[in-house]
Amino acid sequence: MAINLQKGQKIDIGLSKITVGLGWDPNEGTGHDFDLDASAIMINSQRKLLSENHFIFYNNLCGTGHNDPKQCVSNNCLPGVYGLLHTGDDPTGGKSDGDDDEEIKIDLTKVPLDVNEILFVVTIEDFEARRQNFGQVRNSYIRIIDNSNGQEIAKYELDEDFSVVTGVEFGRLYRRNGEWKFEASGIGYKADLGFFLEKYYSGQIIK
Repeated sequence: MAINLQKGQKIDIGLSKITVGLGWDPNEGTGHDFDLDASAIMINSQRKLLSENHFIFYNNLCGTGHNDPKQCVSNNCLPGVYGLLHTGDDPTGGKSDGDDDEEIKIDLTKVPLDVNEILFVVTIEDFEARRQNFGQVRNSYIRIIDNSNGQEIAKYELDEDFSVVTGVEFGRLYRRNGEWKFEASGIGYKADLGFFLEKYYSGQIIK
């Protein structure tokens, strides 16, 4: 049975191949689609992004700069350079039909040892011009799926009032004593995708 996580709750993963799915319902009646973007940020023990390529998002799906899932398929990018593979952008939140809007597939055995945490954030594209925030988004969540059988093992539903927030850190995978754990974060920011890149980027690429 899947675990319904509360904010701040931590669980052991105990699996190597998982999918982190993020979902939300498109807002209706505002005149604009909601373009929410899921991203993964791989940071080291000093909580710094190892390089720009370790920032997995719609313009860097597999760590090599591909922005189209077809490129990853034709170049055999599975499971991604760093063990992470973003399945592609959903610009409206409407193509999922009740399932995850964006997914990041992960093989934890392929994640480099210098990656200590993987942060999962969701931001709103063009939020200023469209006057949008997370207070207008419905039924947003992050969940973990066992790739071996497609079963959901944990889910965190974001039910906080984020009426001025435009970026949310939903959760994080992190290493402890050689094992991977997951924490439901639910931390909101009034920021865009560039904010997270600047916040965690060390200023130099660590090889």
